[in-house]
Amino acid sequence: MSDTKDTEKTLFEALARQEAALNQIDALADLKKDYVAYAGEELEEGAVRASKEEIIEALKTVQDPEIMINIYDLGLVYDLRQKDSGNVEIDMTVTTPMCPVAGVLPQQAADAVADLSGVGRVEVKIVWEPAWTPEFMSDDAKMMFELF
Repeated sequence: MSDTKDTEKTLFEALARQEAALNQIDALADLKKDYVAYAGEELEEGAVRASKEEIIEALKTVQDPEIMINIYDLGLVYDLRQKDSGNVEIDMTVTTPMCPVAGVLPQQAADAVADLSGVGRVEVKIVWEPAWTPEFMSDDAKMMFELF
């Protein structure tokens, strides 16, 4: 009889651990849901578009408040697509899914780019692949880290 109780106890403990692990997976999946920020308005037809360099400079005004390095040099901006209409689509990431400013940085990036003359509607989407690593940082950002 003792063996049966021990087996039951072991099974219940295993089920509890499995449920806890599944809850952690669900919590992480919630953190990694798509987040998209929008800013700006459509450009008038015939308006002069901002250059890609101007868009990059605007992105460099947005800093990660914990690291105090801009999102572009940190390597958080993965892709920048400028449409013929002047609309801009940006794929970016954050350093970790647990990043406390994950909901703020994309909107700041969208607002900074939308403030440029020659930019229409801006969409900034958080992406998770590939996962960010310090290797994505610019040489300037890496040098900043060495100062600390």
